[in-house]
Amino acid sequence: MDVGQLQAQRHFHVHQKVTMMVNRYEVFADDGQGQPGPLVAFVEQKRMTFREQVTLYTDETKRSVLAAFKARKVIDLASAYDVTTPEGASIGFFGKKFGSSLLRSTWQLDQPGADPVTISERSMALALFRRIWDVIPWVGDLPFPWMYHFDFVRGTTHVGTVEKKTRFRDHYRVTIDDPALDRRLVLAQAVALDALQSR
Repeated sequence: MDVGQLQAQRHFHVHQKVTMMVNRYEVFADDGQGQPGPLVAFVEQKRMTFREQVTLYTDETKRSVLAAFKARKVIDLASAYDVTTPEGASIGFFGKKFGSSLLRSTWQLDQPGADPVTISERSMALALFRRIWDVIPWVGDLPFPWMYHFDFVRGTTHVGTVEKKTRFRDHYRVTIDDPALDRRLVLAQAVALDALQSR
């Protein structure tokens, strides 16, 4: 699927599969019936890297790059991540808002020529409970078994969501309501919401 076709899509599905050495993500366009359709991106994130760099390939062969994102700094909780084309041109950037994230995970997404988008967990109560879950001995090592969702808001306008679809598996549905919001930028952010959430 080329960039023009990708930009015409409003719904995507992100599926994570945990392997021994990497977190693997498959991103599908919606089939029009609310289910995963054609694969549009394939991602493998190495664990325990000092400076996060993640490539979104167009498929499992990893021969063609859709986009990539890279941390500006080494192991920085408030680091920004630059999202680029295969040629290295900027698509935009995103970063976690560390202070706001102490209670509820909050990110900011920036696309050139547009006002920033704030991304935050929908439920404050669930966000607080998840933090308690993470610090309980033994329990904190188990997957968090409840749904959590992120809303994308520009000013007062809702422009998208990332919603967890399954309780135990990391399957997400991405909805983009702004036709001008670059799909590559949003998909990079959607992967980061899972891959970098605990950082």
